[in-house]
Amino acid sequence: MSIPKLTIIGQIYAKSDQIDFVKSELEKLIDITRAEAGCVQYDLHQDNDNPAHFLFYENWDSRELWQTHMGNQHLKDYMATTEGAVESFTLNEMTRIA
Repeated sequence: MSIPKLTIIGQIYAKSDQIDFVKSELEKLIDITRAEAGCVQYDLHQDNDNPAHFLFYENWDSRELWQTHMGNQHLKDYMATTEGAVESFTLNEMTRIA
């Protein structure tokens, strides 16, 4: 198994009254993204102590394929649907060292 070229850490904080809604919208992204070219791993997590905090842990074969993912319609739909329901969103592009 080859080492993925790019790891993405995406952190989403839902507004306190929108947690279930944001979670359900994030869950819709999983199967479609896992089927995309270059997606090695795409896992959604929810913080045990702060249910408003979600984290995507992703591995991609290349930055180019991840960029294609970022431009796909299902992500545009997610962004439009959850507008106003998300408190904050951060994204880190990382390279695996070991």
